[in-house]
Amino acid sequence: QVQLVESGGGLVQPGGSLRLSCAASGFTFSSYWMTWYRQAPGKERELVARITSTGGIKTYAASVKGRFTISRDNAKNTVYLQMNSLKPDDTGVYYCKAEDLTYWGKGTLVTVSS
Repeated sequence: QVQLVESGGGLVQPGGSLRLSCAASGFTFSSYWMTWYRQAPGKERELVARITSTGGIKTYAASVKGRFTISRDNAKNTVYLQMNSLKPDDTGVYYCKAEDLTYWGKGTLVTVSS
């Protein structure tokens, strides 16, 4: 069965950095575009970043462009999200998802606070 396991979240001060990882299994990872979403308290889940199956094209939400970088390692079935210059508005639970599949992991909590 499809499994997505996010990790790397935590508490960080404004301006800090975190690197999230998502280990995928149960499907042909290298064939799917992968995405990162986040859900802030009291808000709807929103798309943060997307990467094509080969990693050649990456797109970002306007709110994170220039600060976040999505990448993937198809040999390790893992997608990453490098988050720099973090702001309090980046606080939320971060999820990875394979595009066109309906499975979600449990997410990893990122809290940006001084």
